[in-house]
Formats: sequence, C-alpha cells, structure tokens
Amino acid sequence: MGTRNHKLSQNFLRSPRIAGELVGHSKVRKRDLVVEIGAGSGVITAVLAKRAREVWAIEPDAVACAKLRANLERQEIKNVRVLQKSFREVALPTEPYKVLANPPFHLAAEIFYWLLGLENREGEIREILDENGDSVVNRPEGIWLILQKQMALKMIPTDRHYTSQLGKILTREYDCRIRLPLRGTDFTPPPKVPVVFWEAKRRNLG
Repeated sequence: MGTRNHKLSQNFLRSPRIAGELVGHSKVRKRDLVVEIGAGSGVITAVLAKRAREVWAIEPDAVACAKLRANLERQEIKNVRVLQKSFREVALPTEPYKVLANPPFHLAAEIFYWLLGLENREGEIREILDENGDSVVNRPEGIWLILQKQMALKMIPTDRHYTSQLGKILTREYDCRIRLPLRGTDFTPPPKVPVVFWEAKRRNLG
C-alpha cells in the first residue's frame, strides 16, 4: 500500500490482486518496456515486473521511493529501474514502450502532454514537431491509466458527450476506451469521484 503525500493528491490501489486484474486487462507482454508514473510503494510495479521485460518506476516522493526499493528488494525483483524524480525530468525511451500507471489525478493532462509531445498555448493544445514535421517524442504503443471518469469520457470520441482537444489529438493515432469501472473501495484513500481504467491503444499495436 502506498504512502500518501497530500501534496500529490494520489489514491493508491489497496492490493496486488487489484493491480493484477488491471495489468491483466492491458496489452503488456513479456517483451515490453513499461513506464509507470507515480509508482508509490510498488503495488502495480511488482505486478508489472512479473509481466514485462523491464519497468521504469517513476516516483518523486523520497519516502515512497524508499519503500518501493525495499519492497522490490524483498521480492527479489531485478528488472525495475527506479527513478526518484518528477516525470517532467525523465527523457522518454527511444525504443518501443508502453505506459501503465495510477498517476495523481491533477497531473493527468500534463502527463499526456509529456507522453505525446504537446504544449498548451493560450488554451490551444498543439503538437511539438521537429524540422521534419515529426513529433519530438517517441510516443508509447499503448497507454493504460487510472483516471477520473469525467476526464476519461472527454477523451473518447462520441456524439453523446463533449470530446476535449486532447481527446481529438489522441484519437488521430490511438483507439481510446474505458476498459473497466473501478470501485472507490479499491483505493486508499477512496477517491471522491468515479474512477475508471482507461486505454489508448495505438492502431499499429496488435
């Protein structure tokens, strides 16, 4: 179970069983490199490490990071690279990778900007391109995040509700959907809003 830093507004999964269910609903495979943002003490990290080739566990909080390292050592998990820093300070992998995480809800939009190479200029979200017109970042093959339901819905194109700018950019390259609704009791502390497990799968991903 994670140690909550109130400044980070994070709701941690209660058990490895729940983490295992979520990882099982993803497309993470044994050959994959997986990036996890907001790893906490490693409930999801340990499950991912058993499923993937390598995990980058990003966790800025020193106390949580110490617990993460101790838990990995106790379980004799060797394929996790622990990064004690903000995701903003991490250079994305240059090789193919996937993302699965339970990030602080208030950072979700900024995490998408980081993963997709976007910037917000006076309310307009734009792609940051190099001199050849290509994205400046290596975008993930797939993204699986625990998100507030309200945000997740805005990133799924439909006539039934509003689709955000971010959602429209995502759906140029990814198929987006809600994989699972989650219960408040799955977390500590329980979130005050509905929460879902959301997926964006790149169209060239099998």
